[in-house]
Amino acid sequence: MTTAATRGIRSGTPNRALVLVGCTLVIAAALVLVPAGAGYAATVEPAPPIDGLSVEINGPDGEPSSAIVTLLGITLLSVAPALLLMMTSFTKIFVVLAMTRNALALPTIPPNQVLAGLALFLSLFIMSPVLTDVNLLGVQPYLEGQMTFVEAIDAASAPLREFMLLHTREEDLALMTRAADQENPATTADVPMLTLIPAFMISELRAAFIIGFVIFVPFLVIDLVVAASLMSMGMMMLPPVMISLPFKILLFILVDGWGLIITSLISSYGT
Repeated sequence: MTTAATRGIRSGTPNRALVLVGCTLVIAAALVLVPAGAGYAATVEPAPPIDGLSVEINGPDGEPSSAIVTLLGITLLSVAPALLLMMTSFTKIFVVLAMTRNALALPTIPPNQVLAGLALFLSLFIMSPVLTDVNLLGVQPYLEGQMTFVEAIDAASAPLREFMLLHTREEDLALMTRAADQENPATTADVPMLTLIPAFMISELRAAFIIGFVIFVPFLVIDLVVAASLMSMGMMMLPPVMISLPFKILLFILVDGWGLIITSLISSYGT
């Protein structure tokens, strides 16, 4: 009997396997067909196109919509570094501060972040009257719906143009005009911004290098005196910079160097 039962079980095993395979195929077919049928049943006819679809730029009172104001704000933030470098006093102030640091023979003290922060806030201090005029003449009238975007741009650029013209040399303006192969403008109002901006930057760099040269001279004298003293004592292997550095710092502190430099930078933009 044991042998017969064993044979029966063995003979029934293929049948059970076939039944399990068949059930698996049926279930898989059901899972595939049911979502397809449901998706077919849930199909919706496309809506007809809407005629006269438009995007409103202005609000109900003629003011720009909040979406347009947000877009303009994001765009302004993206170009703010370029505007800060090209149309304000930031470049001149940062160059002067960096040259002062190099004159002291301290290449990393103060760090660049400190110099950039100081230059930024000094630029805001110097440019505050100009920025106030830009806000009053261009930004606020546009936000109140009294001007179009183009009119606001023209009104807001007028104070910046006046500031740059006031601190740009005529030689630099003539240089950029000749480089652009343009005729000489009859008045300052006819100077295009594409010519005024690089001319203003050249003038700012020239003024910054002049101030840097004046700053370098006393520290150069200290280096020469220290080097001559070391040579006379036969200490040729001792670096003169190591000896002159404390005297430079002492001189800079005694004359209140940072105060003199910042005062000179601010007064150079006085009208």
